[in-house]
Amino acid sequence: MGFGESVQDHRVRVQGEPVASYPRIGPEAERGAVRRITVVGEEVLRQRCREVVEFGTPELARLVDDMFATNLVAEGAGLAANQVGVDLRVFVWDITDDWGVRHVGHIVNPVLDEVPAEERVLIEESEGCLSVPGPYRTVPRLDRAVVRGRDQEGKPLVVEGRGYFARCLQHETDHLNGRLCLDRLAQRDRKSALREMEEARERTFARRAAHAERLGK
Repeated sequence: MGFGESVQDHRVRVQGEPVASYPRIGPEAERGAVRRITVVGEEVLRQRCREVVEFGTPELARLVDDMFATNLVAEGAGLAANQVGVDLRVFVWDITDDWGVRHVGHIVNPVLDEVPAEERVLIEESEGCLSVPGPYRTVPRLDRAVVRGRDQEGKPLVVEGRGYFARCLQHETDHLNGRLCLDRLAQRDRKSALREMEEARERTFARRAAHAERLGK
């Protein structure tokens, strides 16, 4: 199935709700412009992002659209606002989970539910980051996540994820708290990932640029 076609098997959830169909390139990504993705070492990635206090603004809508477009050309699963240099608590996702369900959405001022210790199940799987271009490393994450926040209009939003989608929700919330997946690695693994990034970053940037050109972005 090519870009521009719609998924029509009810295996798509937008903002946590099932939909009958959804285009392969969503309307947000179509409207959005591609922004530069920040890279590990930049200060904005190490700051706890600010709460959004004004909803329904053109600026917030443009940020969400641009984040979808940027995530698309970078072939990412999710993207946080500080990864495009904006110090606000917003992230987007477009990801297919372990069961073949595609999840698309955005959330503003997200907070992860605390999981009681007796209910925690950690899964160790490979994880990458658009702000650490190139390397993937095994990172332990909870196998289930519930995030609460609002949409760009200010409407309350609750999104639940399992497996790979739960991993995405935790990864992006970490970003908004100034934390990278590298911080969850042992020092030796972190250093090797940074070395690998330096070797792979130019190839990764070239691939993103070529993808953007193919998509007319």
